[in-house]
Amino acid sequence: MDELIDILTPEGFDTYTTCLKSEAHLKGYYHKTIHVWFYTEKGQILLQKRAAVKSVFPSHWDVSAAGHIGAGEETISAAIREVQEEIGLHILESDLTNIGLRKDEIVHSNGILDNEFKHIFICKLTEDLSNLTMQIGEVDDLQLFDLSILKDSTKHGSFMVPNMNGYYDFIFDKISSIL
Repeated sequence: MDELIDILTPEGFDTYTTCLKSEAHLKGYYHKTIHVWFYTEKGQILLQKRAAVKSVFPSHWDVSAAGHIGAGEETISAAIREVQEEIGLHILESDLTNIGLRKDEIVHSNGILDNEFKHIFICKLTEDLSNLTMQIGEVDDLQLFDLSILKDSTKHGSFMVPNMNGYYDFIFDKISSIL
């Protein structure tokens, strides 16, 4: 879905301009996204299988919920909204733990220039998977995996979205530190 997003400088500062997400990906404009990683007390993480119709990494396992921050939208509001939209789970701001901000510059094989500042959160999963609902066209499956999958490089790229710039190592370390 195309949406209006705020454009940032390569240093992450607001330019006070907006454009459609598709234009940002075409021209390589920097923009903001959120990633929310759900984990369980048993050392598992919730992964979503990206829909087969997605233009980037279709049918690959990925972060629990993620998306673009809309123009003028607050980061926390975007995280709560994306979780609700993609996996049907209502969470509160107090459920989220901010674990960092990462700058990624990715050129996809289909020409998408994905220059983004990822606002990353973790959240304890207290709901049963049967209570979650998948957003059609975005998510094809939801499953719990052992946290160690983030360290299994044989899964990165074919089964899962690739581990770009040590991203999974960062997530593994942050979640491991609280278990």
